[in-house]
Amino acid sequence: MSQVVVYSSDWCPYCMRAKALLEKKGVAFEEIKVDGKPQVRAEMAQKAGRTSVPQIWIGSTHVGGCDELHALEGAGKLDALLAD
Repeated sequence: MSQVVVYSSDWCPYCMRAKALLEKKGVAFEEIKVDGKPQVRAEMAQKAGRTSVPQIWIGSTHVGGCDELHALEGAGKLDALLAD
């Protein structure tokens, strides 16, 4: 199974929704919190090209945010990406 990394914030409902989907699917993920950590948020923004959270990577693939993660699930493509 691919390594999953989620940059998130404690106060972000989209982060909660994305993590809930991963947990429902039984996917282990590394959570990197950006709250009060401008250097970590800057690192995320540089990698993702976005400053919003969540930002999600599955293996070397930048999925994007919560909406993109749920779109992959809805299209039946998330499991294949996780299995790579």
